[in-house]
Amino acid sequence: MLLVDGGVVLAALDVLSKEIVHAGHRYAVGGLSTVVTRRAAQGRGHGRRLVAAAREAMAVQGLDLGLFTCDRPLRGFYEGAGWRVLPGAVLVGGTPGEPFPSDQPGFDKVTMGDFFSARARGVEPLFCGSRVELYPGEIDKLW
Repeated sequence: MLLVDGGVVLAALDVLSKEIVHAGHRYAVGGLSTVVTRRAAQGRGHGRRLVAAAREAMAVQGLDLGLFTCDRPLRGFYEGAGWRVLPGAVLVGGTPGEPFPSDQPGFDKVTMGDFFSARARGVEPLFCGSRVELYPGEIDKLW
């Protein structure tokens, strides 16, 4: 997704999606990646607007929930765009043979999310305090 003004990209992000199995159930999940704002345009709310728009787009495209990690100091930024902290949730990337968890030593990440479908909202407690296996592969690691 891009936020463009007069032909200039002010902010950009990737919305990634996949199907996962968690606690024995299948879910359509989306996540945010590579959220950036043009340096000259920072501090004006462009990134927050784009992150909020991405959240809305995920909800209307029929995903069950959104999940991603961010650096702990960015928690407030994402909360301001409508995302919530999922207490104790850990995203596990990599592969089953070589997992890449978001709570590994040296990482200071927090898991953010939101539950879009009625079915997902009903099982929110299954995601908090749990390890959520994304397993995207060896290259992208977490998503």
